[in-house]
Amino acid sequence: MQRGFQAGLLLLLVQLFQEGPGNIPAITLAVLGFNVYLYVFPPAPPLKACMSLDQVYRNKEWRRLFLSPLHHIDDWHLYFNMASFLWKGIRLERRLGGPWFLYLLSVFFLLTGLVYLLLQALMIKLMEGTDSSDPLLEYVQAFSRECAVGFSGVLFALKIVNNHFNPGGVTYVMNIRVSNQFASWVELVLIYLIAPGTSLVGHLAGVLVGQLYTVGPLKTIMEACAGLNAAFSVCVANEFFILPSTNRSSILDQAIHLYLPKNAAKPKISECAPCSLGPFLPSQQSEELRSHIY
Repeated sequence: MQRGFQAGLLLLLVQLFQEGPGNIPAITLAVLGFNVYLYVFPPAPPLKACMSLDQVYRNKEWRRLFLSPLHHIDDWHLYFNMASFLWKGIRLERRLGGPWFLYLLSVFFLLTGLVYLLLQALMIKLMEGTDSSDPLLEYVQAFSRECAVGFSGVLFALKIVNNHFNPGGVTYVMNIRVSNQFASWVELVLIYLIAPGTSLVGHLAGVLVGQLYTVGPLKTIMEACAGLNAAFSVCVANEFFILPSTNRSSILDQAIHLYLPKNAAKPKISECAPCSLGPFLPSQQSEELRSHIY
C-alpha cells in the first residue's frame, strides 16, 4: 500500500527546509527519512504492526516490537512525532556524537517496547482478584489491552535525556511554565487529557526508559558494552591483520572513544596486550577496561 502526498508530509518538508538539510546531523536526518519512507510505503497496515502484550507475547509476533515504533496512523501523527524528533535529534546528536546517538536510539527503540509490554503485564496482574464493580477496573483493562504504534515512546525517552542536560532550564508545555525536571511528566498527563486516544502506557514506557538512562544503571551498562565491543573489534583486527604493537594502544583508545559519548572521560590505556579470540579479552586488559568504564 502506497500513501499519497498529504498535508502533514508537506508541513514536515517545509520544516526540514526551514532548518536547512545541511544543518541536520546525519543520524537524525537518516532516521527521520526512514520513518517517512515507511509511512509512504508501509510494510504492514497499522493493525498488523501495532504492539500489545496479546499480540507480541501470547501470539509470538515478536516482529511487532520492531514494526510498531516505525508506523504512524496518519500524516499528522507522523508530522508531530518527526517534528519533535528533529528538534531533539539535532541537539542530542551534536552533544553526544553520531555513533553514541545511534547507539542510544537503538537501545531506546527496543527497550521502550519491552517496558511497554511489562507495564501491560503488570496491569493484568493487578486486575486479578479485583472486584468487577470497581470503577477503575474499566480503565486498567483498556490500558492493558491497547495496541499502540508510533515513535512517541522513544521521543519521551529522548526528552528525558535532553532535559537532563539542562537541569536548571524551563519548558513551556501548552503555555504552562514547567521546570525541565518535571516537564516530561507534565506533558505525559496533559497529552493524555487533551488527546485520550494517545497511548498513555507507551508514553510512560518512554519516560521510564529515559529515567533508567539518566538516573539508573542503563548508561553505565551501555558504556561498558560499548567499551568491550570496541576492545573486541581491535582484538579481532589484531588477530587477522596483525596490528603493529606500537599502534595497539592508540588504536584501542580511539576505538573505545568512538563508541563513548563526546563528554565521556577518555580512557588512559598504557598498553594493548595481545588478544586471544578464545576468551574474547585477556584478563589484564579486561580488568583495565572495566576500571575506566565503571
